[in-house]
Amino acid sequence: MLKELEKKIIDRKARVGIIGLGYVGLPLAMAFVKGGFKVDGIDIDKNRVVNLRKGISYILDVPSAEVKEAISKGKFAVTNDFSRIGKLDAVIICVPTPLHKTKEPDVSYIVSAVDKIKKYMKHGQIVILESTTYPGTTDEVMLPVLESGGLKEGKDFYLAFSPERIDPSNPQYNTENTPKVIGGISRASTRVAKLLYEQVIDNVVPVSSAKVAEMVKLLENTFRIVNIGMVNELAMMCDRLGVDVWEVINAAKTKPYGFMPFYPGPGCGGHCIPIDPIYLSWKARMHGFEARFIDLASQVNSEMPHHVVAKIVEALNRHGKPLKNSNILIMGVAYKKDVKDLRESPALEIIGLLINKGARVSYYDPYLPYLKIDEINLKRSAFGRDSFKKADCVVITTDHSNVDYGSIAKHSKLIVDTRNVFKDKHSPKIVRL
Repeated sequence: MLKELEKKIIDRKARVGIIGLGYVGLPLAMAFVKGGFKVDGIDIDKNRVVNLRKGISYILDVPSAEVKEAISKGKFAVTNDFSRIGKLDAVIICVPTPLHKTKEPDVSYIVSAVDKIKKYMKHGQIVILESTTYPGTTDEVMLPVLESGGLKEGKDFYLAFSPERIDPSNPQYNTENTPKVIGGISRASTRVAKLLYEQVIDNVVPVSSAKVAEMVKLLENTFRIVNIGMVNELAMMCDRLGVDVWEVINAAKTKPYGFMPFYPGPGCGGHCIPIDPIYLSWKARMHGFEARFIDLASQVNSEMPHHVVAKIVEALNRHGKPLKNSNILIMGVAYKKDVKDLRESPALEIIGLLINKGARVSYYDPYLPYLKIDEINLKRSAFGRDSFKKADCVVITTDHSNVDYGSIAKHSKLIVDTRNVFKDKHSPKIVRL
């Protein structure tokens, strides 16, 4: 059975299924299509299914033309019918893994997907989880469910974990050229998963277990959150000392060894960095270990929106304006530049804090025409001289590339720049983080 599955994979006759067609699943589906496989995309979001069937992509890194061509040629089918699992040779899970309000991992989407797979799975399938989660999820949550029907892992089916490594809007690294880590429950599972991904990804890196692979992803994002927290704390310290933190970083990065530059910002956003390390911290506490670096970094980063609001208040005061009833224009609300993803975006918290303090808040983001924050609906402001002149303060929270910052600098009365967009401009009306 193992050799039969491997032959199918090598001959591109294996049918691949992707559960969850978001920022991870859709690019992965297109990678397998380009690699010569027929792919079934399964998603519970009916609007998403309808749009994809029409060839409409909602992911900036995946052109609609690419999706349309894949569907028209019969290489990509999209459905919300989970019974299609019974016809697949490989099933890859790419569902969300958010946090509960109590900061505990929410693996309900994984559990739901696994229950559906168990219902329809067949002999000889490989199931791979890509959703970021705590170490042990594949062994402790998925394996018992999939084996409860009598099938045995490594004999009747194969199970592995491969952490997603998606960096939206990255012009250099995509699904195909980013190295892929693989860890199976059994050696046979690692072998099959490695073979599968090798057909579409340049470099596949096998590790000894699924738990190691799960830990790899959490190390990557913990490294980032700790360093972002450190540089954000340094920014607040430099603010007190009257030192330009951006100049400090630029000088420090001239050192050719032993230093890697990280940059401060209005907070930490996205579907990975603010959330994944908390998964690791939670799992560590289950084993009586306190992850102090992680918890402290998360705490520092969560303070940044408050620090930005304090900078806005201070800047307005110097211009003789109170925050209450002031017109504040937020430039950019996505969590990072050149994406339309709002998940965990610090701009949303900044907007909420400003509204609660009585400010009149508007926003502009080229990718997001409307916002809803705590039952408050905001319509995108027009981009232009009149909007900038009307604002008592313009706040740069996301530095999208396709924005005319020269016009903002020319027509605005006061600017709070949290992204160092105006690094080459020195003006009393520009306040940096």
